[in-house]
Amino acid sequence: MKAVIETGGKQYYVEEGTELYIEKIDTPAEGKVTFDKVLMVNGKTGTPYIKGAKVEAKVQKHGKAKKITVYKFRAKKKYRRTQGHRQPYTKVEITKISEK
Repeated sequence: MKAVIETGGKQYYVEEGTELYIEKIDTPAEGKVTFDKVLMVNGKTGTPYIKGAKVEAKVQKHGKAKKITVYKFRAKKKYRRTQGHRQPYTKVEITKISEK
């Protein structure tokens, strides 16, 4: 089965066995999480979500992505700033997709 889920303000196209890096969620590692915001299952779409559809996943680990550098610069003003950022993530594996 294939589905489109929404989490962390983003949409993901998933199948059973898919491993995803999503925005950090407050579930401990090796725990289970259920996504109820399912937009599509096997080509059937909702308005905007499909009622009763669920996607279950197993949390594998939490971590932080690679550091990115953010620059701020204003021409002719002697203004330069640099800042780093590391986005926290959660790695999940999709275990089950159910329609109803």
